Amino acid sequence: MTFGGPNTQESLAPLDEFSSAGRSRGSIRDYLQRYGVIIAWIAIAVFFSAMRSQTFPRLSTLQLIFGTQSVILITAMGLVFSLAVGEYDLSTGSLVGLGSTLLAVFSGRHHWPVVLAILVTLGICFLVGTVNALLSVYLGVQSIIITLGTGTLIAGLTLAVSGSVVVTGVPMGFTNFLTTQFIGLALPFWIGLILTAVTWFILQHMPLGRRMIFVQENREVARLAGLRVNRIRAGGLIATSTIAGLAGIMLAGLSQAADPQSGASFLLPAFAAAFLGSTAIVPGRFNAVGTFAAVYFLVTGITGLDYLGYAGWPGQVFYGGSLVVAVSLSHLAGRRLA
Repeated sequence: MTFGGPNTQESLAPLDEFSSAGRSRGSIRDYLQRYGVIIAWIAIAVFFSAMRSQTFPRLSTLQLIFGTQSVILITAMGLVFSLAVGEYDLSTGSLVGLGSTLLAVFSGRHHWPVVLAILVTLGICFLVGTVNALLSVYLGVQSIIITLGTGTLIAGLTLAVSGSVVVTGVPMGFTNFLTTQFIGLALPFWIGLILTAVTWFILQHMPLGRRMIFVQENREVARLAGLRVNRIRAGGLIATSTIAGLAGIMLAGLSQAADPQSGASFLLPAFAAAFLGSTAIVPGRFNAVGTFAAVYFLVTGITGLDYLGYAGWPGQVFYGGSLVVAVSLSHLAGRRLA
């Protein structure tokens, strides 16, 4: 047998076919991994539509899913910034409650102009994020411990500021402004959508986004490469706190009141959505589009369970189970990316 003869070509042909088949299987696997959350979202929507064909597949259900969970979307999108630099902010839920309560107290009890109340509320949440960053990034304490403590502290201060009662009196004009609809959806959804687009652009198309990913992957290497690692980490924590305050403002404006204990209910869904989102679109990395899809995948599941008559505890089971699965899949995706 001579090299380059017919026998050689025949012997190589099966290898080429095997290689092509492997690439095909790999591309299908990559496609399913990249768009798995979206496929699952469609699947559960079809399932609940089949189970409740007279009530679930309606325009009103679509408006309910997209129009009532904008606070979770904004909160989760804020979390992406700290998670993208490797920091865990457990004070996020408390900051949602603080933002909601401060707006109601400033505008309702003290009759401040709404714009001033919003700016002061965001400024206070920004300062909380700065404290988290100083203690975690510059003092060197793990962010998960610091934010657990500051979150508990903020929850107590929120109760103190509100007097442990629901605060009413948010101006009706602000509520009417937020409930203004475009294509059947209220303004907070579009604010969340704009925030998603901004987050996507920063993480995917700006040098800052690439630096954030570099910091998350390996801080020491990023530092040796000349990146201002501490400043990037601090910025992620501050962004998360400020955006959580924005979510609280939306919550108070939509309900025209503030429950000082309401913020805790947003922490688990936001984390579940962020981690589940990191398994899609850009597997192994926290990203905006994946988080957006994950938020409404989870909301669709909860809404479907409500339509089937399973309200209350199934929601916590669904969110808790989703977080466990999401963290596990995110870990596997990160190892595969590495």
